[in-house]
Amino acid sequence: MDSAVTPGPKAPTFTGTARRAQIVAAAIETIAEVGYGQASLVRIAERIGISKGVIVYHFDSKEDLVKEVIREVLAKAAEYMVPRITAATGGQEKLRAYIESNLGFMAEHRSYMIAIAEIARGARDQSGHRPFDASSLEAGTAALAALLANFQASGEFRPDFNPRVMAEAIRAAIDAVPRRLAAQPDLDVDLYRRELAELFDLATRSRDSRRRSPAR
Repeated sequence: MDSAVTPGPKAPTFTGTARRAQIVAAAIETIAEVGYGQASLVRIAERIGISKGVIVYHFDSKEDLVKEVIREVLAKAAEYMVPRITAATGGQEKLRAYIESNLGFMAEHRSYMIAIAEIARGARDQSGHRPFDASSLEAGTAALAALLANFQASGEFRPDFNPRVMAEAIRAAIDAVPRRLAAQPDLDVDLYRRELAELFDLATRSRDSRRRSPAR
């Protein structure tokens, strides 16, 4: 081995990884319970019986911890949604799976969604920027628009709607739910799931498929 090569950082230990996960979970629950502004590192630490210093050992700042919270929520959402969307076949079922898996995850992980809504509303970095940048939101909308256009081309969706506009409408309807949950924690998310899936199914399906498909 070349002695001039500087060793890289050590891999995280099992104990360290478990502690980080515990802190992230406590941060999610605390932010969901008291709001982003009131969720201090001290308060998060108290929730799991550790000192603020333990959090600072694993995360440089509250901003650093919040970034990890966002990564955790997005990873869990993908883990929940992707298999359900992938398993669906055909345009109608894939779009329905997309909407239902989004809302299904929200229904089963309410504290995650409330925390994300609070972070989106209150968190800013040192430069005043929000933690969710426009590029990540744009990528999701663009991918959905491409999916809609693909099933238009195959004839499974009606050809006379704009895929981009429809994608933005779907995302806006879904993204409104976390904000509602933050204001109304007992919101009936399953009702939203059923209604939005049916609404956008009817809005996109071709006339032929409307005649063939039995009523749900």
